[in-house]
Order: sequence, then structure tokens, then C-alpha cells
Amino acid sequence: MACKNCFEKPVFKLISGESLCRSCFLRYFERKVRKTVRIFKLLGKEERIVVGVSGGKDSLTVLNILHNIAERQRKWEVIALAIDEGIKGYRNSCLMDARDFCKTRGITLHVYSFKDEFGYSLDEMVKKLKMKPCSICGVLRRHLLNTKARELGATKLATGHNMDDEAQSIIMNQFRRNIETSARLGPITGVIKEKKFIRRVKPLYLMTEKEVMAYAFLKGISGRFVECPYAYDSYRGEVRDMLNEFEARHPGTKNSIVQSFLEILPLLKKHYKTQAKLKFCRVCGEPCSGEICKACEILEKLGVTGRKNRKNKRKGSKGKIRKNL
Repeated sequence: MACKNCFEKPVFKLISGESLCRSCFLRYFERKVRKTVRIFKLLGKEERIVVGVSGGKDSLTVLNILHNIAERQRKWEVIALAIDEGIKGYRNSCLMDARDFCKTRGITLHVYSFKDEFGYSLDEMVKKLKMKPCSICGVLRRHLLNTKARELGATKLATGHNMDDEAQSIIMNQFRRNIETSARLGPITGVIKEKKFIRRVKPLYLMTEKEVMAYAFLKGISGRFVECPYAYDSYRGEVRDMLNEFEARHPGTKNSIVQSFLEILPLLKKHYKTQAKLKFCRVCGEPCSGEICKACEILEKLGVTGRKNRKNKRKGSKGKIRKNL
């Protein structure tokens, strides 16, 4: 079967069943990402966008597309931010790809590490704490992405989350009866606005993981197609495998989950916006729902104290930053 547009040899088959050649698929992908940005109003005319990169296909793909748009319109400034959690044999190789990618395109890359910021790498934390690795990493990674993006003057924090990621999050929250957390999901995250929260946007929100993988391959984006060694023990990994099985038997399942969720999301945000009571962590001063934020709770278990004092000492600087200019 030839490409539906130009009758060239197809390279990708969409969920709809349509087949596209290389050039038509790349055009389809980029147009859909731009449309996602437009219809969900993810970005304004003038933005300082910090893109959270891991060195994988998703984050490098969104960085590539936003950087290309910024070069044409000149009203967006795009920089990259990476977090080195300290996972032996995994993160170093991924960060190497991110550095190479940014260097060849002239994108400034800032790298911060768990070790520098918290005194322990993730590997060391896992050995010290009786907690699942993903529970530690998810909290501390989100904490650093927000605080460092804010220090870098970001107006938006763009991530590489795709449709598969969102479908997994929706189902996980349903299984855990955690609907309030679902209210914070969507193409642009959060329920209430707070200047200390840098709004996260997901330009790849409507793109499947397979589409992102195909785009990265066809564009020569050398993001690693590797999985975190701690993923085997994650709840998300189990949900991902379940959804992949459903998708294989019933194509379009993930798309239906996300599209159905988008229909009720405005109601969820409206409901929980009226109930939201934002506090500020008495240790680090970051916004949270309780007296102490989750990040500080973890660090307290590690015996890391005086974070607020250390933060004040670094005020006015960018901490320990490694750059690719």
C-alpha cells in the first residue's frame, strides 16, 4: 500500500490505518505537535522555555521541534535542563547524547545532579532508604526541575511526555483512586497558578510513543532507546505492559483513554481548584499541600538537614552547573 498523500513507499501506519511515506510522516508529526501547542494554548508569543531533557528520544524530539520553531520566529528562547540522578551505567550515557545534541545545535544545556544538590546519588539513596526507587526519583526529580527552571527564568517547562505516558498516568490514578492527582494532568499541568510553580507543558501530548520513536529515528535524533534499570520494579511499568497488550489487541485504546479524559478534565480542574489549599514547606519554602513537602520528607529520612540555609547561601548564583554553550 502506497502513501495516502503522494503514493511513495510508506514507512509508518497511523492509528487510523493510513500509511505515510517518510516526508509525509515527518510533516504530519510536526504539524500535529504545532497544533497541540496551539489548541491547548501551551505557549504564548514570547516565552523563555526550559526543556527538561533526559537524553532519550522523547525529550530530544520536543527540544528539536521547539528549537526549530524558536529559530524561525525569534520570540521564543529555548534552553535545556537535565537532571543527573546518579544511576550507574544508565544516566551518564543518556546525558552524553543530550550534550552532543545540544552542542551541535547551539542549545545551552544546564545539568544538575542529585549528588550535588542533595548529597546522595539515587543509587546511594536506594541503598539507604526502604523505598521504591521510582518513589524517590519521581519526587526529587520533579522538585529539581521546578526549582532549577525557576532559577533559570523559565516562563514554561516543556517535557517529552507523550500519549502513552499520559494514558498510563490516568489509569494508575484510577486504580489508586487518586482523582485529585489526575486533575493536575493534561497538556498543561496544574490546578492553580502560583509563581513558584513553573507550568509544565507537553507538546507531544497527542503523539504515541511509536510515532515519537519513528520520528526520532527518521530525523537521526540519537536519543537512547534504553530503559531505566529501576523500571522493572515500578507500578507504571506494570500498567504500561497491560496497556500495550490492550493496544495490540484493540488499536486506539490509549488514544480513547486520553481523549475521554480530556472531556472530563475541565470539570476535574474546576472542582479541585475550589478545594485547593496551597501551603509552603516550612523547610525549603516550596509550595506543597502539607507542612513539609515530599522532597524534604525524603531528605529528612536520609539525614539531610539545613537545606534552606544552603539554598540561601547559593542565592544569586546558579549552584553547581555544567554547561554546553
